[in-house]
Amino acid sequence: MIDKNIKNDFPIFEKTINGKPLIYLDNAATSQLPLPVLSAIFDFETKHRANVHRGAHTLSGEATDMYEKARETVSEFVGAVIPSEIVFTKNATEAINLAAFSWAKFNLNKGDIILVSGGEHHSNLLPWQMVCSETESEMFEIPIDEDGFVDYKNINVDWTRVKFIALSHVSNVFGVENDIREFVKFAKRRVFEARKLKEKKEADDYMPKILVDASQSVPHFKVNVQKLGIDFLVFSGHKMCGPMGIGVLWISRDLFKELHPFNTGGGMINKVQFAESTFGNMPDLLEAGTPNVSGAIGLAAGVKYLENIGMENIALHERELVRYFFEKIKDRKDIVIYGSKNPEVRLGVIAFNIKGKSAHDVAVVLDSEGVAVRSGHHCVMPWHMKQEYKTTVRASFYFYNTKEDIDILVQSFDKVHKLLG
Repeated sequence: MIDKNIKNDFPIFEKTINGKPLIYLDNAATSQLPLPVLSAIFDFETKHRANVHRGAHTLSGEATDMYEKARETVSEFVGAVIPSEIVFTKNATEAINLAAFSWAKFNLNKGDIILVSGGEHHSNLLPWQMVCSETESEMFEIPIDEDGFVDYKNINVDWTRVKFIALSHVSNVFGVENDIREFVKFAKRRVFEARKLKEKKEADDYMPKILVDASQSVPHFKVNVQKLGIDFLVFSGHKMCGPMGIGVLWISRDLFKELHPFNTGGGMINKVQFAESTFGNMPDLLEAGTPNVSGAIGLAAGVKYLENIGMENIALHERELVRYFFEKIKDRKDIVIYGSKNPEVRLGVIAFNIKGKSAHDVAVVLDSEGVAVRSGHHCVMPWHMKQEYKTTVRASFYFYNTKEDIDILVQSFDKVHKLLG
């Protein structure tokens, strides 16, 4: 169960918008910061601030210990085998680019295929366009069904050429969870059949590498990278009660020897000579320069905060809010919902439109009532351009939201009609 007074942990909820209490429903973009995270960041910046790894003085040692303990905390949170599988980045976008240009660029060749779903965030699409351009590999689309799930059974592709797959764990538009484990099993079967292998275990040697964007899953339910059977996983701190400017790239240690440095400079070297240099081991190899130490410490504090609440409790609470929202709008004919209409398979992300109304205008009216939602294409422009409405409104819930928040959201729909006609 979620403590009904949990909003008291978040100073921002003391704020009013247009004289009304803040109803924050833009959590898929960014969550809010609780006091324990703010305290952890303040403690580091006021008592331990120093650069990490290279200093012999006390503060540097303290900062290094705190930074590496943060890595351990995040590592355990997602089930990594060893902490060095965790690379701290600026955000999930940088993490995906790091995977693209430290592994894919050097391991894909002309004629190889990258599979990317048709509902991906631009951050999990544009890097693969760039990789294809540089390696002469090709990108094929994994279709999306009407409920918003990846329709991987209808992929029409030569599986002997598929070398990389990129897809989201939970859609930031449809709010549905793709079954990654089943997808991995399916891909393995297709590889086995396409290559006419005799032993199923041989398919592992030809399996495409798989990257999962977990930006909308890691903050909301328990994710274990070992159980997913993938190679890369990315997520952002600012969507899970952590600070902005910190993200995570998990890389299976099986790929360490295949990685190349993307950024070069201090902190990632082994030996530097004027004409040539050698580089360090993971994760230093991919963490050039001064890292966001306070960001990593804040993210670790956010992880501990979520674990204290309980990831299962968070998931159950959000599903209850989704059920409640669907119940509140069941008799309304003016609301168009995108993705599955079954609240039992939805997480707390709901893209919708009010018939005949601009998504941006709807968001502005809701803001006048203190309700913060997002409008636009949510960085999934290719899918939106195929729809009657080119943009949507998105309400996204988190554990600190309540049924009363949803009441105010739905009540505000009537004001939309009143003001916009």
